[in-house]
Amino acid sequence: MIPPTDSDLLPGLGQRVKLLRARRGMTRRILSEEAGVSERHLANLESGTGNISVLVLANVATALDCSLAELLGDETTASPEWLMIRRLLHGREPHELTEAYHALSDLFGTAGAAQNRRHRIALVGLRGAGKSTLGQMAAAELGVPFIELRSEITRLAGCAPVEIQALYGSNAYRRYEREALEETLLTHDACVIATAGGLVGDTATFDLLLHTCFTVWLQADPEDHFNRVLAQGDQRMMPGNRNGVDDIRLTLESRASFYAKADCAFNTSGKTLEEAFAGLMTLLREQTRDAVI
Repeated sequence: MIPPTDSDLLPGLGQRVKLLRARRGMTRRILSEEAGVSERHLANLESGTGNISVLVLANVATALDCSLAELLGDETTASPEWLMIRRLLHGREPHELTEAYHALSDLFGTAGAAQNRRHRIALVGLRGAGKSTLGQMAAAELGVPFIELRSEITRLAGCAPVEIQALYGSNAYRRYEREALEETLLTHDACVIATAGGLVGDTATFDLLLHTCFTVWLQADPEDHFNRVLAQGDQRMMPGNRNGVDDIRLTLESRASFYAKADCAFNTSGKTLEEAFAGLMTLLREQTRDAVI
């Protein structure tokens, strides 16, 4: 095996850091603070020009809540069993990996949690896709509670998600997010849940959502995401800011394979609110005929 050179190792490392950061919804400033690494150093690392020390890289991995092996591009080398599983799954087609995932879920007892999952509808996707607006309308139409997961996180923590991140870090926010979801699942047998866009950043929480709810990926074009968030008053989204659209595009790229695990997808771009709502309800009725609809 030919060892990687700086010409492909550093750019690849930088891209993985950037994608992991985007997947978890962390700004470079937040990652800088949690990893104890300057923003300039992180910028060099993400651009593929920074030759970073192993100790600093380990701090970055900790802040991103991933293993150093994952950051370096390796999957796992924890045990002989993991290596054999890797060998068995390596090179398989996506549909084969899906079958393997479901088989393992059945083996380890997660299937039971899915028995009534179609009574709970969870909307996933990036901010600006319409989760809150369409979720409230769908819940009213179905006569079930609407749960805004970010509001539940705020209630549990006693402060807004942005304050949780600033005061305690992103890992603390993920713990509150998990607790909010678990409490929602315990309290409501039927409901519509609007999740935060970065929920996929914690694979364990996302896996719980997939196994206990009927999930819909609300999609939109990057420009629509940008304009809708801008209309919500987010000052980070300035009119004509191409970097903002590019950031959204990168975040979508980093999360798309996770969002795609949802039971189905619905694109809200190019539709009026009424058209999007009608289309979503038609999709839900087709997909959950034996549930709450």
